[in-house]
Amino acid sequence: MPTYLSSAEAAAALGVSRQTLYAYVSRGLLSAQPDGTARESRYLEEEVTRLATQRTRGRKPKEVAKATLNWGLPVLESAITLIEDGRLYYRGRDAVALAQSESVEDLAALLWNAEVRQAFGPGEVAAHPAYAGLLKHFAGRRAEESLLPLFTVASDDAATAQWQTSPERTAEGSGALMRLLAACLLGTRPSAAPIHEQCAKAWKLDAHGAALVRMALVLCADHELNASSFTARCVASTGTSLRASVIAGLAALTGGKHGGTTARVEALLDEIGEHDVAPGLQRRLARGDDLPGFGHHLYPDGDVRANALLAEVLPHHPAWGDIIAATRGLIGQHPSVDFALVALRRHLQLPVGAAFGLFALGRGMGWIAQALEQRASGELIRPRAAYTGPRPIPLTAGLAK
Repeated sequence: MPTYLSSAEAAAALGVSRQTLYAYVSRGLLSAQPDGTARESRYLEEEVTRLATQRTRGRKPKEVAKATLNWGLPVLESAITLIEDGRLYYRGRDAVALAQSESVEDLAALLWNAEVRQAFGPGEVAAHPAYAGLLKHFAGRRAEESLLPLFTVASDDAATAQWQTSPERTAEGSGALMRLLAACLLGTRPSAAPIHEQCAKAWKLDAHGAALVRMALVLCADHELNASSFTARCVASTGTSLRASVIAGLAALTGGKHGGTTARVEALLDEIGEHDVAPGLQRRLARGDDLPGFGHHLYPDGDVRANALLAEVLPHHPAWGDIIAATRGLIGQHPSVDFALVALRRHLQLPVGAAFGLFALGRGMGWIAQALEQRASGELIRPRAAYTGPRPIPLTAGLAK
């Protein structure tokens, strides 16, 4: 079971004042959990120890690299997304508020600094001729398996190549990438209809279901330098097309520690069921398994994206609320967006794998935004490695024989 420290104990371990401790929480460096019996928060000892270690490492390159790449200090400047004080903002606007009414197309234009009419005009988008045949091959497959190969074949580089210097052409090409990504998820031809309406039509949803899909896509649009977005930026920095960045982002998202977490949440819910859930959760923990879909370093008081989606879903499924409450009692963690997407998928009775698909389709907007921003900087992302292997053998040692 995890060990927690009081505010006084955590501040003492870090050698800082309580005010500084609270600042660490607001910056996402620590997670604060309600005590349950007292008014003050408690802190996971493992996180406090890790932060204390990072603060005492000094400026040795190897130690700085470790601290920076593992939920550490910011490494790139960006004007796209801010996560602060447990809130999520897109270009300074609250993401949860935007999710109440913003369309995918409007939000994409905001993230890309483009005009909606330029990015999502009435013209049809053509997929590669091989796309139709590949659709048959992947029919019935989960999005985790089909989305990457389908999008790779359906799209091309020319529309968003580095040499497309016209903002209008780049915006048009970016919109086409989103429409192709939607078609690949849904197994349809590319369409000029609003993307959430395409989803509703393919999945036979009513107006309320369509609105929930739209909300999920907006909430998944971007999340700062997560693994897939950082990958997209690295690829963009080499001078590739925006399409290449989306492909790279998709590849990174499939991992079980990123978007692939949704598949692990599906397995968790299948295992636990909907009755007497606490013992099942305890058994998982006792045998060393984790509870995927719970906890996020940047949201100590709960993932705001998950909260917004679950507010729409949980009233219809009290058993999932029991799982959330039991998990909260056992490990003190709130549900993440991964859990919420799976709950939404099951609530709307979408195909298995659609939770990952919604994540990927929404995040496509962010990958393009991150790639555009990196392209504009003109910088190549090329960090140095802290070498830990054997030292080279001096050349003279070999010649002495």
